[in-house]
Amino acid sequence: MMRSQGVRAVMSLTLLSGLAGCGDSGVREVQQWMDEARRQTKVAVPKLSEPKKFTPFVYDARNEVDPYNPAKLSAALAKLQAKSGNGFKPDMERRREPLEAYPLDALKMVGTLQKPGLGYALIQADKTIYQAKVGNYIGQNFGMVTKVSDTAVAIKEIVQDASGEWTERKAQLELQESKK
Repeated sequence: MMRSQGVRAVMSLTLLSGLAGCGDSGVREVQQWMDEARRQTKVAVPKLSEPKKFTPFVYDARNEVDPYNPAKLSAALAKLQAKSGNGFKPDMERRREPLEAYPLDALKMVGTLQKPGLGYALIQADKTIYQAKVGNYIGQNFGMVTKVSDTAVAIKEIVQDASGEWTERKAQLELQESKK
């Protein structure tokens, strides 16, 4: 008998908990609020604008010179140089002399040497002594020795300016006194 009372109690408890789960517990109220919100909210989808009309580009310069062609740049530079005509232009075809391998600031005048009718400047470059006379080339800017004195060597260089024109510039190497 006790056993059947225990089974009845468990069945009753299960039935009551099942009925409690079927209650709405406020869900109906939430559902009503959602329905009302849907009715009041108006959906506003903006109208799409017409797409822009595509007009293809017609390339008419097919027979023209390519603007990125290196030959075009060379031709333009040649025209500029032909117009300038200032007369200064280094001789690019001549044979280079040994002192042209060094920039002027790497060269030192360390003395002079006098021969009958001719004066030489003694120029040091990398622990090597070279003789330079008037007319010799020196430095990396097409420099030419114009005068040799006991205290200095006068040099005339031909350099390119910002516009690409060749101009003349004077430089000088002074005698460096050795410390004993």
